Amino acid sequence: MFVTLRRALLAAVIAGGFPLLAQATDSVPGQFAEQQLRHIATYFPGRMSGSPAELMTADYLRQQFTQLGYQSNTRQFNTGYNWREKQGQMRWHKVTATSVIAARAGSAPQEILIVAHLDTWTPLSSRETDNNLGGLRLQGVDDNASGLGVMLELAQQLSKTPLHYGVRFVALSAGETGLHGMDDYLSRMDAKEKKNTLLVIDLNSLIVGDHLYFNSGINTPSAVRKQTSGRAVQLAHRLGISAVTHTLTARDYPGVNPFDKAGLPLLDVTASNWALGNKDGQQQRARSRHFPDGSVRHQTERDSLNYLDHWLPGRITQRTRDSVKILLPLLTELANPTT
Repeated sequence: MFVTLRRALLAAVIAGGFPLLAQATDSVPGQFAEQQLRHIATYFPGRMSGSPAELMTADYLRQQFTQLGYQSNTRQFNTGYNWREKQGQMRWHKVTATSVIAARAGSAPQEILIVAHLDTWTPLSSRETDNNLGGLRLQGVDDNASGLGVMLELAQQLSKTPLHYGVRFVALSAGETGLHGMDDYLSRMDAKEKKNTLLVIDLNSLIVGDHLYFNSGINTPSAVRKQTSGRAVQLAHRLGISAVTHTLTARDYPGVNPFDKAGLPLLDVTASNWALGNKDGQQQRARSRHFPDGSVRHQTERDSLNYLDHWLPGRITQRTRDSVKILLPLLTELANPTT
């Protein structure tokens, strides 16, 4: 039945049942990102790793990158997760996840890696399913259609810009907890590829939080922090955008980023209600009226266009524009450093 459903949905894509979004022309920064966010959330809910919706999303993203002139392909890999029954029994569930990779080389062999996970939350227990966490109806607007939309606009804007250092965009599946998509990607990188990766930019959940955070990895050298997270906040403040920088610690949610753990310079971009509350700088979640846990993570009813447009009117527009306004000049500077 699952195979039949997958074939039927793929046929719908081929037949035009899920339209490709045309490239915006002469648009304001962030407009194309918002269009992509809304398109992905509307047409591809339930993007759980290994699901038909995930496969369709990957195919859609590959086509978008190809239309922009990038060398693009999909990559499948086997992973899985433990499912907990109501009685407490654990059952291993295998999935085949699909990621999308698009690259454009520069004149030098080094490159900047821009990552955003394409999958939505996969329920890990009967209890999560009963509480509407993840599943087939989850649009995943904040987590993480927002990262995908901004990624696509950055790719669009950089598609014809001369590059000294190349750019590689990875819409990574199995990005949610326990599925190890980043670990799989890292395991396929050889020593030369790791050495030539100047920076990893991870885009995740850019809408709900009250502030944009540009977080440096634990192992990111101070000079790189200044050029990346420090420079991002400087650009934001020039534009009157609220933004904060923070050096991640092992205790920050959701733990040490695998790219950071591997020693690659990291710029983690997210939005949060966190406050730098204690002396070691650990991020603490603040609470708000409509988002008592400080987020909408994995919640089917809340991480949706209807809910966010109602309770945070204008926020999707604001955040997609702010993210692009900061990240585009930052990436342009990093890819084409002055001598």
